[in-house]
Amino acid sequence: MERKNADILIAGGGVAGLTAAAAFGAAGFAVVIVDPAPPVTDAHSDGADLRTTAFLQPAQAFLAKAGIWPRLAGDATPLQIMRIIDAAAHPPVLRDFDASDISDLPFGWNLPNWLLRREIVARLHDLPNVDFRPGTGFAGMVARLDTALVNLTDGTQVNARLVIGADGRASPVRQSLGISATTLRYGQKAVTFAVTHDAPHGNISTEIHRAGGPFTLVPLPDHDGKPCSAVVWMDHGAECLRRAALPPEKFEAEANDRSAWHYGPLKLASKRMVWPIISQIADQITGPRTALVAEAAHVMPPIGAQGLNMSLRDLACLLDLATAKPDDLGAPAMLDSYARQRHPDIRLRVAGIDALNRTSMLGGSTVQDMRARGIAALYGITPVRRTLMQLGLGAG
Repeated sequence: MERKNADILIAGGGVAGLTAAAAFGAAGFAVVIVDPAPPVTDAHSDGADLRTTAFLQPAQAFLAKAGIWPRLAGDATPLQIMRIIDAAAHPPVLRDFDASDISDLPFGWNLPNWLLRREIVARLHDLPNVDFRPGTGFAGMVARLDTALVNLTDGTQVNARLVIGADGRASPVRQSLGISATTLRYGQKAVTFAVTHDAPHGNISTEIHRAGGPFTLVPLPDHDGKPCSAVVWMDHGAECLRRAALPPEKFEAEANDRSAWHYGPLKLASKRMVWPIISQIADQITGPRTALVAEAAHVMPPIGAQGLNMSLRDLACLLDLATAKPDDLGAPAMLDSYARQRHPDIRLRVAGIDALNRTSMLGGSTVQDMRARGIAALYGITPVRRTLMQLGLGAG
């Protein structure tokens, strides 16, 4: 049986796992990364993920350190303003949170997930100490005193000092360790798609609230000469499934009504996909020789661009610990430090996004008026507004 020695075995070839491989590889560690499914790196492939990711300032800095950002910068759309609209209020409430209040840089930059995968995979090809094995999955592991022996689905083995589980919300790595997860289900789903519109988006990410969940438009580069945005439309699950099955013209009519015609008429520029909405936290984020990151450790509704940005905070923490004491890679002291630094922050931020999502779901004029007054009040107090923006970027 073939067996390879490595510093790190990463299970999971999504954006988080690929980024982990690039970051640890750039730092000089010998990395093997596996995923049972080859990454989708083309917008027109059947399995293309039509979602986009907004990288906030700390995440962008981490991508630059990993040598990924130079490949992405030319396609990234800056997010200068985060706009919140409560369309259920009478009259509607609109407030803009401008990055210039706290920084010379935008809040972040938006990119399609398929393009992220393509460019990160290209970066991995430049790193001779990274062994990327698409089409091969994690099958099990045995933790020893100094290493973990990992069995792969192709019958080979990797002997690694640290295993990073970046293999999703149903994480086989987490399950192999017997770590459970606490899951909250909202009865919600999200329809994701891209649209063109007449009005320019002005690099503004717009979150429109009514009952059921937010309708979020995130700026993208122009498409066929027209302004373009990615949309995440959250609502009760049955409604999302119904809308996703509508003919395009009927779907566009409902999307226009839900958007309050903020950018004028919306026209579909992609197919539609439906995703379940949950919150989930692993009861532990470490095991023998193992660290859980990204959706293996935490899942939350797509509000405030927190999901993948939290995942990159996991990776940044692990990388700092690994480079500070390379000889302790995967040792109990390193993993204990990772858990102490990350688990409380994960719990706090998941709870915060959970509260925001539940508030957004609520209907009834009294609740909606309270929500609108809350948005106006928080915006109106300058120190509070700035603090909220800094927390959104990951500070504190």
